[in-house]
Amino acid sequence: MEKEKSSCCCTPPEESADVGIEEMPFARTKDRSEKEYKDLLNRLSRIEGQIRGIRGMVEKGAYCTDILTQVAAATSALNSFNKVLLENHMKTCVTRDIKEGKEESLDEVLAILQKLMR
Repeated sequence: MEKEKSSCCCTPPEESADVGIEEMPFARTKDRSEKEYKDLLNRLSRIEGQIRGIRGMVEKGAYCTDILTQVAAATSALNSFNKVLLENHMKTCVTRDIKEGKEESLDEVLAILQKLMR
């Protein structure tokens, strides 16, 4: 049975412990607007730069609290990324699924919120 691709999400792939994220075929996909796509990638690029900067600080023997300050900034940036992604998900995928009577989307959001709030 072929899996149907929707504009938001569909059935998750079967997970395999020996498959890396780069090789995992994602059955659930989302078609994002060009603006959303660019915004998310720009945020991730900035975060990636922050992480590389932190690594450089450690390699150069920077003072602990200076490194911790940069880690806090990177953590804040990741939290901001999560908020934007979650908001977009709620406004698109979850709203659509609830309108279609697929209340399991709400359970999925509640589960991910538990992970984000640890």
